[in-house]
Amino acid sequence: MKLSLFGRLSMALFASLTLGLGMTACGGGTIGYMWVLGQQYNNIAGFKIDDYTGNLTQIINSPFNANGAVPVSILVKQGGRYVYVINQGTCPLVSGKAACGTGPNTGQGIAVYSVGGDGTLSYQLSYQSQGYNSEWAQMDQTGTYLYVLDKYAPSYVASTGLYNGPNTNGLGSITVFSMDSTTGRLTLVTNSQTQNNNINTPFWLVGPSPFMMKSINGCLFTLNGNQTVTPYSIASNQLDFVTTGNILLPTVNATSITGNTTYVIITDNLTPNGGSPSVNGEIYEDTVGSNCSLAAAQTGGGTTIGPTQGTPNPTYALIDSTGKYLYVLNSSNTSTLTTNSYSSISGYSINGTTQGLQPLPGSPYTVGSGPVCISEDPTNQYMYISNYNDGTITGKVLDPTTGILSSLSRGSTFTAVGHAGCLAISGSVN
Repeated sequence: MKLSLFGRLSMALFASLTLGLGMTACGGGTIGYMWVLGQQYNNIAGFKIDDYTGNLTQIINSPFNANGAVPVSILVKQGGRYVYVINQGTCPLVSGKAACGTGPNTGQGIAVYSVGGDGTLSYQLSYQSQGYNSEWAQMDQTGTYLYVLDKYAPSYVASTGLYNGPNTNGLGSITVFSMDSTTGRLTLVTNSQTQNNNINTPFWLVGPSPFMMKSINGCLFTLNGNQTVTPYSIASNQLDFVTTGNILLPTVNATSITGNTTYVIITDNLTPNGGSPSVNGEIYEDTVGSNCSLAAAQTGGGTTIGPTQGTPNPTYALIDSTGKYLYVLNSSNTSTLTTNSYSSISGYSINGTTQGLQPLPGSPYTVGSGPVCISEDPTNQYMYISNYNDGTITGKVLDPTTGILSSLSRGSTFTAVGHAGCLAISGSVN
């Protein structure tokens, strides 16, 4: 069948309109933007999320330069106008070998980007945290303050009155910045509770070798390498240490911390440092008490992730936006103790009365190799997982009534750039 000139013009006009609106003839428009860290090449892959299919299409000019080395954490400011990328940097060399914690890292910093209407990132400025070896970042619930977690706190040199080099006591630190609501720019906040030579320290101390943190219910928790949590209460632009000390965990080798307004979730791969791999992992549920204390939500400790429910080595966890479902990423298992040599997602329903965890039907769900981050799209239709080993993104359809995850209708695997690190999603640019 041949179309008339008018018909051909109409079809061309329709095609141009759908492209201009971020739509396709078979899609439902763009419902959000996703940015994925590429640690291998120090860049950021950008994608549009299709409403109808959940498919990802690359943003124009993607990938973007991370403007630093080894990007490890990414956050989107409320409103979607600014993105913050935390670059860990590369450790200094001593006798030709990397000597982390002995001096400033090359390429360490916080890169700030403005977001265009089509999801493109435009680099603005970079800032420096006060510590060394940046590991993670969080924002407060109002989107006013940015917290950057460093593995090594600065060392104070009394003779000069300056902070110079990493602290040798092994403690980590948090650097706090206020975020300008108009420009996205950062301003360092000093610790008014601790001073050296009558000058406020530019950081807050935490436990040794911290590697992840979570902001929950006005509290900020850091997960430390010695199986403790450092709790701070968020009070305006200050962090208050209100407990009697770091909270000792019942874990063997904690791997991640997450939560929502009800729970704090900590995963444990049960593998002691230098020990043999375990065939199980565990999940610990806690509730936040007064003074940011933690109390076990379940009698008898953690819920086991065994070979029948997933794989060992849980690496990351997420509670969905409804607070009813928990998803735990399990990395590739190379242990000879089990035949489950794959990566997966263990899904659980959370009993609102007993806080018990019940495996979801079909769990564990398949993903790419070496999953490291999971995020829910702003319309609560899809879940996306970044896979470090194969540099991909896995998309899943989220059933909000059951929590079950299923494959996208038109393919669930999308190529990122290099080793895929963590990801962030914005639903709009206001």
